[in-house]
Amino acid sequence: MPRFKTIMVTGGAGYIGSHCVVDLLEAGYEVVAIDNFANAVGDEEGSPALQRAEQITGKQITFYKADLLDKQQINNIFDKHLVDCVIHFAALKAVGESMQQPLLYYQNNLLGMLNLLEVMRSHNCYQMVFSSSCTVYGEPEQLPITETHHTGNITNVYGRTKYFIEEMLKDLSAADEKWNIISLRYFNPVGAHPSGLIGEDPTKEFTNLMPFMAQVALGKKPVLTIFGNDYNTPDGTGIRDYIHVMDLAGGHVAALNLLSENHVRLKVFNLGTGKGVSVKELVNVFERVTGTNIPVKYVSRRLGDITAMWADATLAKNELGWTTKRTVEEMCTDFWRWQTMNPDGYPKKNKTTVIVVNGKS
Repeated sequence: MPRFKTIMVTGGAGYIGSHCVVDLLEAGYEVVAIDNFANAVGDEEGSPALQRAEQITGKQITFYKADLLDKQQINNIFDKHLVDCVIHFAALKAVGESMQQPLLYYQNNLLGMLNLLEVMRSHNCYQMVFSSSCTVYGEPEQLPITETHHTGNITNVYGRTKYFIEEMLKDLSAADEKWNIISLRYFNPVGAHPSGLIGEDPTKEFTNLMPFMAQVALGKKPVLTIFGNDYNTPDGTGIRDYIHVMDLAGGHVAALNLLSENHVRLKVFNLGTGKGVSVKELVNVFERVTGTNIPVKYVSRRLGDITAMWADATLAKNELGWTTKRTVEEMCTDFWRWQTMNPDGYPKKNKTTVIVVNGKS
């Protein structure tokens, strides 16, 4: 199988998507990115994250503002480009929001994937890297979690959409041997590109820990809210496997290499560091490396949250030749660089339009 040339990245303007695009360009791939800006900053004129990815790499990205729920629109993009492989990031992803708006999550994440797969098949594109999640494991039965751990006993709607898609891909690859798919189960991505030019800029209130923490450190928020300090863990806070977003991006390039050289039908890999870090420990490291003080307020646990989970990423090491390289300190340092260089995130257009009539506004 020849090496791929053109990679379509859905959700390419998002946090993980934009960092992955940088790695793809630096690895020599041509990128066609699409995004509907449900989770990312941008408009009809493009994405500031992808414009900065071009700045970092000195290479061009073909971008379309597009929505996977509009099948004809996606079909038209495939008509214009000979896509060798799709990396599918695009999804709604806020756990809290998913519990409040389940139908929105099922429609967007499942129907979007169905449309994408049908368009790919009609264009003879059968290679995919799917952005899955460790949430498919539910509350772990043992730690660390290997890929053989039971899936499906999931505590939130977001995770259930990832699980249903994985089941869909199993059925699809069993029914038609042309498909060649790798599903990457991410643990907890944090950090930013070391240039400070791109990073995480949440567009919703349901926010992840590190952006919230950085906003408190900047003085933009008064206190960091931590959900639960009564877990059965050494310090009472939840434990997660935090992985630097650039290590995660490297995992996708490694997955493409495997797909381009082998027909795996469907293969699943955990992407994590293999180490658990508690919320409290992460806050302490962040304070230490940034020299800031982060006031903390503990509140009750969130519905759907899990006590502790971290990955066994041995399979990815053995079969993808991939391991994480960056420390928790680097995750915090790189994110702080992004946040201090961009205290308000990416530049956003002024939403208030002033109309001038006869010299008066």
